[in-house]
Amino acid sequence: MVDDVSFQVRAGTITGFLGPNGAGKTTTLRILLGLAAPTTGEVSIDGVHPLELREPWRHVGAVLESNDFHPARSGRDHLCVLARLCDIDDARVDALLALVGLDGAGRRRVGGYSLGMRQRLGLAAAMLGDPRFLVLDEPTNGLDPVGVRWMRDLMRSFADAGGAVLVSSHLLAEAQHSVDHVLIIDRGRLIADAPIGDLVGPGHDLEDAYLRLVDHPAEVVR
Repeated sequence: MVDDVSFQVRAGTITGFLGPNGAGKTTTLRILLGLAAPTTGEVSIDGVHPLELREPWRHVGAVLESNDFHPARSGRDHLCVLARLCDIDDARVDALLALVGLDGAGRRRVGGYSLGMRQRLGLAAAMLGDPRFLVLDEPTNGLDPVGVRWMRDLMRSFADAGGAVLVSSHLLAEAQHSVDHVLIIDRGRLIADAPIGDLVGPGHDLEDAYLRLVDHPAEVVR
């Protein structure tokens, strides 16, 4: 359950969405994407409720799970099915397979993919419509150090090109290197909504700020 959670994700930024297990991160992401309905309040993407967007794949792409694939289908076939549903040319599929580093594995069955490869495939699916907003839930899960650096660089390039990224993560050290803005949720309430520079002071790191706020939830940072 979430309670009075309100925030904006701005173009040109990577926003980290942090919080303990059970704090309400997944519920919030599902509400944001129109997969769950709030009892009160509103959510909008580009000024429109997500369920009212025409061609929503051109506005927002999301990776919430890395196992939503048919194991007998190749990675390329998975993307081609989605592309045809959205009237997107197969050339976009091949370009994205190359972008996420799966061009050599695109014709292999997804059942043989590692967790990191499935994360890359999910990201390619999220980017099919060339959206300007990405919602990523633990995107570095299963990636090796090279893959983590690649993901960080990809998010940065996306934001620098004018896109907006909302990334949920438990990896505080990685978040400190990659995000511009921080949201922290605990027990269903937003307890921080601030630029990372306002949270992390000299001689400290994001983990210090996170633990201080989660241990003392009455202290709210805006």
